[in-house]
Amino acid sequence: MVQSLGYLKESPSQTAGPYVHIGCVPTFAGIEGVYPADLGKTMVNDNTRGERIAITGRVIDGTGTPLKDAMLEIWQADAAGLYNSPSETRGLADPEFSGWGRQPTDGKSGVYRFETIKPGRVPWPDGRMQAPHVSLWIVARGINIGLNTRMYFGDEEAANAEDPLLNRIELKVRVPTLVAKRDGDTYHFDIVLQCENETVFFDI
Repeated sequence: MVQSLGYLKESPSQTAGPYVHIGCVPTFAGIEGVYPADLGKTMVNDNTRGERIAITGRVIDGTGTPLKDAMLEIWQADAAGLYNSPSETRGLADPEFSGWGRQPTDGKSGVYRFETIKPGRVPWPDGRMQAPHVSLWIVARGINIGLNTRMYFGDEEAANAEDPLLNRIELKVRVPTLVAKRDGDTYHFDIVLQCENETVFFDI
């Protein structure tokens, strides 16, 4: 007689919930003393090499309303195109640059902001060079699974035109949803979750 394996049913997915800030950015949530500073708040210091920039924008829902309780993380290469990671084998990344940041959206305006440096180009698995970019991960109430996307730089037209990932997007009219506009030393990048001009998200 065949024994029943008794597989368990999959648990329902859950959103990040209203308490994600308490666990991830407690100082921002008004809880002092958990960390000296919220993890990921600072990516650079006075000795970091590269062009200093800021990345700012909003996470916008299907009604056009900015989310005021979202949280974003970014991961990027340093100015030389090297990642601060044990798996980086091409050279030593800038030890004065974390390569990773975490920021909540402002509770009143819904705006997020990262102080960072402009990344260098990194190779695609087949050796072709990718355009400078940052990878973003977004969570908020109502998002069951964190969303992954990228931000490219609007003043890197030539590099963007030959980027292997951007060239894999079949609907070219959607490519601009991944490109940030520059104003001085600040890049503006809104992330649209639904409807018109929805940002391209990646299943990774």
